[in-house]
Amino acid sequence: MADPTPVVFIHGFAGDTERTWREPGWFDLVGEAGRRPVGIDLLGHGTAPRPTDPAAYDDLAGPVLEALPDGPVDVIAYSLGARTALEIAIAHPDRFRRLVLGGVGRNVVAAGGDPEAGGDPSHGDPGAGADPAGSELADHEIHRFEGLIAAAGENAEALRACLARRRRRFTPAELARVTAPTLVVVGDRDFAGPPDPLVEALGEARAVVLRGVDHFALPKSFDFIDAALEFVGAVPDWG
Repeated sequence: MADPTPVVFIHGFAGDTERTWREPGWFDLVGEAGRRPVGIDLLGHGTAPRPTDPAAYDDLAGPVLEALPDGPVDVIAYSLGARTALEIAIAHPDRFRRLVLGGVGRNVVAAGGDPEAGGDPSHGDPGAGADPAGSELADHEIHRFEGLIAAAGENAEALRACLARRRRRFTPAELARVTAPTLVVVGDRDFAGPPDPLVEALGEARAVVLRGVDHFALPKSFDFIDAALEFVGAVPDWG
C-alpha cells in the first residue's frame, strides 16, 4: 500500500511551484512513487497574492501553514521556502513528519544566539536569510538575485517588497524545538553554507554537501533530488 502522506514543496525567492519543482521533474517522480505532491507558492510569488507593502511579508509562514494538507506531511523546501518551513516546524512541530531543507545553513542561525545579530543588510534576504552580514555574497550572486527580480516583470514590485521585509535568524533554542527528522542539503559553492551550525542546533538532523553546486543550481541537481526523495521515502520503484 502506498504511503498516503503528501509531499509538500516550498520554493525559494523569485521562484514558484511550476519552475522550481514541476519543470525539473520533482512532481513526476513523487507521483511515480505513489505519493501525492503538493506545491505551495509563497506570498508574492506564483499564484499567491502579490502585496507591495513590505510589512505584508513579515509573516510568510502563516499562509503556508493554512495551505498545508491535514495531518503530518513530508516537506521539501528550498532557500526562502526552507526558512519558512523552519518557522513552521519551530512553532508547530507536529505538522511535519520529515523535513528536507535545501540551500540553507549557517545563514539562518543567529550568531551568538541573538536573532537580530547581523543587522539589516543592504542587499536584503533573497534566498533564505542569505545576507552579506552572515554570508558574504559575491557580486555575481547579487547580480543574479537582481536579475531574477528584473525578469519578474509586473511582479517585480512585489518581489522587492518581499526582499525588504523584516527578517531575523533562528536561535539554537528555537531550532531545538524542531522534532521532525531533518535533512539539510547545500552545495559546497553556496553562500548559505556550511550546514554545520544548523544541523548541530536541530534535534535530529544530518547534512549532505554537494560538490560543485551553488545556491541557484541546487533545485535542478540530480543529487539533491535523489537525496531528498530517498529521505522522505518517495523514490519511484521502476524495478
